[in-house]
Amino acid sequence: MADPAQNVPFRGGGFRPEARRGAGLVVFVVLLLLIEWGTRAGWISNLTLPRPSDVATTLMELANSGALWSHMGPSLTRLVVGSAMGVSAGIGIGVLIGLFSLVRAGLIPLVAAIFPIPKIALLPLFVIWFGIDEGSKYALIALGTFTPTVVATYGAVDNVDRTLIRMGQSFGLSWLSIVRKIVLPGALPGILSGLRVSLAIGIILLVAAEMLGAEYGIGAYILQAGSLYDLERLFAGVVILSALGVLTSWMIGQVERRFLVWRS
Repeated sequence: MADPAQNVPFRGGGFRPEARRGAGLVVFVVLLLLIEWGTRAGWISNLTLPRPSDVATTLMELANSGALWSHMGPSLTRLVVGSAMGVSAGIGIGVLIGLFSLVRAGLIPLVAAIFPIPKIALLPLFVIWFGIDEGSKYALIALGTFTPTVVATYGAVDNVDRTLIRMGQSFGLSWLSIVRKIVLPGALPGILSGLRVSLAIGIILLVAAEMLGAEYGIGAYILQAGSLYDLERLFAGVVILSALGVLTSWMIGQVERRFLVWRS
């Protein structure tokens, strides 16, 4: 007699990340509680780490006094303008490198030469070229976000499944249709992953640029707090930068959910 049919568990969903809501928040809260307890118990020196509660109080005072917005406004403007220039140019040139052999042969050596240069080291040169005002800050952030975006973009274009391209050709699609319907959607996950790195670099360079000749900005605020050895204000600035990084990562995640539904 044949065995009754048995349900076979689905085995096709492996290696796919699943959402675990609240796990990151729990880890973050536990870490803050440990630091708070350690500083109050005395086994973490207040000269090493301030109490998280004191940092939170400093942030509230900054917000209530209006100083937070005085520093956030210029920083966000510099980050958005500089990153927009660098990322848009990087994606455009990266796509051209991925699609055209002549562009690849001409520009990849140039990108390879520029990429490993520490962009912070170029800040004095940009000050000479563009002045100590906003131009040098925009240029530094733009160059810092440009090179990783180029590398991520043409790498993503190269990694598009060639079988899909050949399939499109066999169905008689034009070159432009293949680029628009196959290459760009297939490269988008890699481009967005590179964008996370590029914007993180942009935030780092933003702080460096604001530490030179800026009256307002998160970098200038951190520099002032460090010169006075005011750890609460210094860590408040670090928390703001961390929140800015989390915000940019969340925004990219929203773009991924909107445009990469087909990966589910």
